[in-house]
Amino acid sequence: MEKSPILQTEAIYYPILGAIGIPANLLAIVILSSGKCGLSRCIIKYLVSMAVADLMVLLVNVMVNELKEAYFPYSFLNYTPICSFVVLLMYISLDCSVWFTVAFTFDRFVAISCQSLRTKYCTPDIAMRVIAIIFLLSVLENIPIYFIFEPRGIINQVPWSCYVKSSFYTSPAWIVFLWLETALTPFAPYVVIIFLNSMTIKNIVVSNRVRSKLRGNNKDSCHSDKESDNRRKSIILLIAISFNFILLWMVNLACFICVQFTDTRLWDLDANDSFIIAETCGYMLRCLSTCTNTFIYMISQKKFREEMKTMANRLIFFACNLCKRSVLV
Repeated sequence: MEKSPILQTEAIYYPILGAIGIPANLLAIVILSSGKCGLSRCIIKYLVSMAVADLMVLLVNVMVNELKEAYFPYSFLNYTPICSFVVLLMYISLDCSVWFTVAFTFDRFVAISCQSLRTKYCTPDIAMRVIAIIFLLSVLENIPIYFIFEPRGIINQVPWSCYVKSSFYTSPAWIVFLWLETALTPFAPYVVIIFLNSMTIKNIVVSNRVRSKLRGNNKDSCHSDKESDNRRKSIILLIAISFNFILLWMVNLACFICVQFTDTRLWDLDANDSFIIAETCGYMLRCLSTCTNTFIYMISQKKFREEMKTMANRLIFFACNLCKRSVLV
């Protein structure tokens, strides 16, 4: 039986996404961790945590879950307990990825708009505490996910694959959980990121106007204002990362809202159904958001590009030396 077009697209899309996204996130982790990108230690903590979470999304959601469905449908990964655990890891990694982005947005809001709180909050220690708390809460919040599945069938007395229990859509407890899950990811991050970004941009515009008036026609006015330049770079990075999240999660958010107010169901089996196609496209875009931050750093951060060039030159030099040694031997 021929696969539907959306399943054929997934079979091509996810290997390409993994081949690009995993090296990109590893590259971001290595370069950012070196601390040579001209960013504060606090910002680096958040950006590295986002890259690690995105890497986990690609490894679990793409490499393990999607590729085994496309290429290894009868592997041990489809045993119901393992399948349920993989889905649990998927949700934990996704929540971490999303809420680390929110934490980074809030940190930049405080740094730019709340001068009195800046010195106390925008520190590497606070950043690590926030990251740890988000990870712990993501794990605790998603534990019920493991229990929403039942086997699609029993083969040789082994529970096979994962199918959402019918009670998930009728039980009051599960309905409340689904509402809570939707509210926390992605609805609340959407609202928080848009609000914080609008307030941050407003404060930056007002601050720049004040600084321009204070500088007036000073003889130094022809020179660039270093603080304004730093703020401009920060806001470009912030807006790029936030807009990337908002844009690529938009379809997924619409699908979650549709499930809440209609009779449609998540994770259905009919790949030709229009809602399932939209849900699948939203999921594909959601996974894409986990490998775009590295390219944002490349475009917006000059020192990141310089470090990337340095690393590439070192790899080329190492490869050339290796080739020379092999020829001599």
